[in-house]
Amino acid sequence: MSGKPKLYYFDGRGKMESIRWLLAAAGVEFEEEFLETREQYEKLLQDGFLLFQQVPLVEMDGMKMVQTRAILSYIAAKHNLYGKDLKERALIDMYAEGTTDLMVLIMMYPFLTPEDKEKQLATIIKKATQRYFPVYEKVLKGHGEDFLVGNQFSWADVQLLEAILMVEEKSSSVLADFPHLQAFKVRISSIPTVKKFLQPGSPRKPPMEVKDVPGIMKIFYG
Repeated sequence: MSGKPKLYYFDGRGKMESIRWLLAAAGVEFEEEFLETREQYEKLLQDGFLLFQQVPLVEMDGMKMVQTRAILSYIAAKHNLYGKDLKERALIDMYAEGTTDLMVLIMMYPFLTPEDKEKQLATIIKKATQRYFPVYEKVLKGHGEDFLVGNQFSWADVQLLEAILMVEEKSSSVLADFPHLQAFKVRISSIPTVKKFLQPGSPRKPPMEVKDVPGIMKIFYG
């Protein structure tokens, strides 16, 4: 096996996408093994690789890591994207958890009925513009720095950009009332490693669509 991290997941965003984002932002190349059949998933279970019987699974540094938050924390700490002390790490955790809560709402969207999708879309836009984005706008305005924490590029910045772009896919004008977030989006998107990940042909996945759902359900539920 090469020294590159290896990611095990289906060929789509889901919970693995934030891991792809963070590795890419850190300038780390990785390999992926896409789960396309129920048999592949069952093999990982039988081999004991899935500690809690679920993916994402990331193989790196001699470890087989599961649980998205643990994987992200490890990558962030290893690549100096986790602040300079415990206080900064706590802030990064807080901001990352907030964006995770918002992104989970969007991840659920393709699995809903048409009626529920309409309600969910309204909920996504409302929470983005009234609960989550105002927090980050206030933080950036308050300290006047380029990044969310410690004036240093961190996991929190990576995940906030990911969340912004996900919401913009649902409503392109969502940042209209957030000038500091607009500037943040441009600034973080211009970081060379991030810019590379945003280019066509990168490992970044497109939004999940309804047509993708049956295949995913078959892999994990038979």
